[in-house]
Amino acid sequence: MAGIIPEDYLVKFKAVLFDLDGTLLDTIDDLADSMNTVLKAFGFPLHEVEKYKYFVGDGMDVLVKRALPEFCRDEKVVSRCIHAMEEEYSLHWADKSRPYIGMPELLDAFVSEGIKISILSNKPHDPTKAVVSIMLAKWKFDVVAGVKKGVPRKPDPAAAIGIANHLGILPQDFLYIGDTHTDMKTAVSAGMFPVGALWGFRTGEELIKAGARILVKNPADLLRFI
Repeated sequence: MAGIIPEDYLVKFKAVLFDLDGTLLDTIDDLADSMNTVLKAFGFPLHEVEKYKYFVGDGMDVLVKRALPEFCRDEKVVSRCIHAMEEEYSLHWADKSRPYIGMPELLDAFVSEGIKISILSNKPHDPTKAVVSIMLAKWKFDVVAGVKKGVPRKPDPAAAIGIANHLGILPQDFLYIGDTHTDMKTAVSAGMFPVGALWGFRTGEELIKAGARILVKNPADLLRFI
């Protein structure tokens, strides 16, 4: 059902919960460049950008572990590389990253219709807030949340449900838009409507298997929900 939204699904949602990387923003080049710089500094093999699309999505520490050679994933090496990656990415996260084509128009449309918009990322919370405050500064998101101490990361639904509770909107009244199996599993577990973004980092097959109700090829396809 990529890019075509059946009439049965054209219900009016009160809120939208977005993933960040691979959904709102195309961040893969900066993530890949930063991690490759770290790998080079430690003498490890580098990876093509396409591989990073499968390394990301579950947090910075998981990205680092996936990028490291299997024989070099002991706790000390991983810890040093995570620290190095956090420093490198903090300097270069805005070099190439940009909102996806059509995303500004979609956000404008949601806001103009009074639909609440929020973000839930598996990035650490402070970097998530920083990225959004600069790259998506035009829009006022009702909630912007990254990974916080004491709150399990996606696909655990706790943070998504917490956002729904904070806004006083039932989970079933949320459209959840993401680009990985992690996002789709989060949406299903939280009781939100899962939409797979094909412009992001993963395949439609992965998204459907993880619970996506529909797939969309570009942000403009979602205007029919408004």
